[in-house]
Formats: sequence, structure tokens, C-alpha cells
Amino acid sequence: MPLAPPVLAGLEQLLGPENVLTSAEDLIPYSFDGTAALRQMPGAVVFASTTPQVVAALKLANETHTAIVTRGSGTGLSGGSLPSPDCVVLCLVKMDQILELDRANLTLLVEAGATTQAVADAAAAAGLFYPPDPGSMKISTIGGNVAENSGGLRGLKYGVTRNYVMGLEVVLAHGEVLWTGNKCVKDVAGYSLRDLFIGSEGTLGVITKVLLKLIPKPPAKRTLLATFAQMDQAAQTVSDIIAAQVIPCTLEFLDRTTIHCVDDYAKIGLPRDCEALLLMESDGHPAVVQEEVAQMVALARQNHCQEVRVAQTDEEASRLASARRTAFSALARVAPTTILEDATVPRSELAHMVRFVAAVAQKHRLRVGTFGHMGDGNLHPTFLTDERNADEMHRVELAFQEIFDEAVRLGGTITGEHGIGVAKKKFLAQFAGDAQMRVLRELRRILDPRGILNPGKVCDPLTS
Repeated sequence: MPLAPPVLAGLEQLLGPENVLTSAEDLIPYSFDGTAALRQMPGAVVFASTTPQVVAALKLANETHTAIVTRGSGTGLSGGSLPSPDCVVLCLVKMDQILELDRANLTLLVEAGATTQAVADAAAAAGLFYPPDPGSMKISTIGGNVAENSGGLRGLKYGVTRNYVMGLEVVLAHGEVLWTGNKCVKDVAGYSLRDLFIGSEGTLGVITKVLLKLIPKPPAKRTLLATFAQMDQAAQTVSDIIAAQVIPCTLEFLDRTTIHCVDDYAKIGLPRDCEALLLMESDGHPAVVQEEVAQMVALARQNHCQEVRVAQTDEEASRLASARRTAFSALARVAPTTILEDATVPRSELAHMVRFVAAVAQKHRLRVGTFGHMGDGNLHPTFLTDERNADEMHRVELAFQEIFDEAVRLGGTITGEHGIGVAKKKFLAQFAGDAQMRVLRELRRILDPRGILNPGKVCDPLTS
């Protein structure tokens, strides 16, 4: 049922009428996120500019049993910020301040609505480096990155968002403000509550401030691209690079379909007569970078690569890197609906998994492009379809069921960086098992006993 007039009146009083949207036309942009074929109109959208406003909104929601779905820029790919029916979308994009850059302790304190790009730029301006780089980093918010534990192209060497979160300000469901973590490199006092909220997808509390770890900026970087006639050759190259104890900053791949779509879209001049492409980047001390590049070139040639192209300028390096960064955008041009998923398998199973995805697509008469983070086993099978075609969408659903089943069978996981949200909720129990699901549900019930925070996502709380 629609939001009760007293709830709307209360929100307007607490946040100001200019920060409360209720008309259907205004609500449409907030009825979906980056996940294809999912949409649901909220009851209202509210914008908070301060932590006290978030506190006030949650107290009202808790008292009135009103569902709250926290949202940043809405770039998520698992339906994590998809509204529940007649909920209040709590949008934090106005909380976008860089609050403190502490060079002495290599930390950055920011509000949750600051974009990932703004965080990276603030670090770079101080001669420092914030490594996580999700594909949506120009518009995704740091609060959303933390809520989803986002990854990125540099994850192989530098890890994911969790590895750079030192502290969090979180508003709990009943409006209490919790701070967890600090600037200390070592702190083992009590449970790591900080880690509990990272990746919780807005189901345990609303993240309002984030204390991030920064690192020194690598003094040198080199980018290279290698092409292969067979996916097995590319996968073996990756295995050989890791076995040689070379950990590149970036080790990405594109399959033939994705290569063609990217080159049609970005006009980069990619080789089109190959089955797989590897994008490799090394960063660090100039001498180490030079040595690593030489090793990666040699290993690619040892595995019969067709061509190795080493960027000679920063401009050329940026152009080659854009081949991977534009993959999703390029594929999205090909069909009305582009469903980008992620699954992770042990690196030794990558070649098999890529072939398996292709076979599943052929079995269900679907078109797929696969790309991803080959260095850490994270694949992004991307189905090019049309959500208006019910039969085809059913076949897509069957295909993903087979893909996730196979990933789990191989010792992998159903998501490497996109989260569970609503899109993968039905697959979680199969992967997690009974004990883990029970603990997840109990935690959710304890922290949100009235079930107001992002209902219907990740898992359902225990009812008794």
C-alpha cells in the first residue's frame, strides 16, 4: 500500500519538502538500478545531506515500520538498490564531501556519497593512490562500493574495497550512530564489526562516512596487450605469469565477441582475428616494471600468442586499457537488454569455464560476450537479449542457473564483486549452506528486528 500521509509529512518536516520526491514522474529514475530487466516504483525518494538527517529518517521509518532502501548512484548490478514496493529510497548523493586527507597516516575520510573517482582524484592530488577501480568509478559512490564490496581491474594485485576500509560511520535501523574502526594499522580489539557492514548491501545499517586507507603512488606503469588464437593459450599464459611469481596490477581478458563489439564501438584498432585478448599492466619501481613486462611478454610468446603490443606512451596505454573498460558499454549497444553477470572460479578452471559459458549460450540459443578479470578468476558472462521476449529471458535464466551451478561445482562462487541483491538471492543458499544462511539471517534479525532495511535483498531474516 502507498506510504501513509503522516510518514510523508514527517519526512518533509525532517528533511525539507525540497528533499522529498513523490510524483510518479520524479520517482521513475529511482525505480531501477544498473541491473537489467528489474524495476519497481518506490513510494518516495528522500535526499539526506547530513548524518543527523539520516538518523531522523531511520527513526521515523523504524517507528512506522516503513521500508528504507539506501541508494547512491544506482550503478549496482545485482538489484541491491532496487526499491521494494512502496518503500522510501534514501539517496545519499548529496553527502559527497571529502572531509579529511591525513598524509601522516595515509588515510582519507569521506562521506558516503562521494564518487569513487573523486576519492581517487583526492588521493592523486596528494601524491597518493586509492587502488579500487570498479568499472563505474566515475559515477559510483564510495558508500555503494563499501556496501557491495566492489572490485575492479586492479583487484589481482591490490584487492577489493574491503582491503582499504579502516573505519565506518553507520546508522543502525533504529537511528543509533555506530563508529567502527580507526586510523590504526593494527587493531584487534573485539569483533571486527567494520567487516560485518562491508558487503552487507544496506541490510544491516546505512553507511554515512568511510575512513579509507591510501598507499604511495607507484612511480611507473607499463601496459601491454597480447592476442591468442585459443582461449586455452591465454589462460595458460595467466597461469604461467602467476606461477612465475609475477603479480601484475591488471590481468584482464576479452573473448572474440567482446573484442569485436569493443572495436566497433571505441575504434581502438584491436586485432579482430583472435579468440582471446589479454590486457596486462605492471606498476611499481621502474626496474621492477621493466622486468615484469619482459617476463609477461616472454610467457605470452611461449604460449604462442599471435601478437604482443607494448604501449610506448601514456596515451597509447590509456587507449589499450580502454579496450577493457569500455567492454560493458560496447556490448550494451548490440541488443536492447544487456545482462552482465559475474562468477568466479579457481584460475586453473578459467579456460574450462569460458568454454562452458559458450556451450551453454549455444545450447539455449543465446548470444553471449565474456570478459573479466582473468588474473583472479572473475568472469563476466554478458548475455545480449531483449527483456520484451519472455521466452528468450526464460532461456537466459536457465543459462545462468547452469553457469552458477558449474562455478560452484568447480570450487568457485556465484559472485566475485557484484553482490547478491535480489538478482542472485535464490542462488545464495545453494552456495552458502544451511549454517551460514542461519547466521546471516540471525545477524539481520538482531540488527534490524523490524525488517525495514532493504527488505527482500540478500536473505530474509528469521521470523522467530
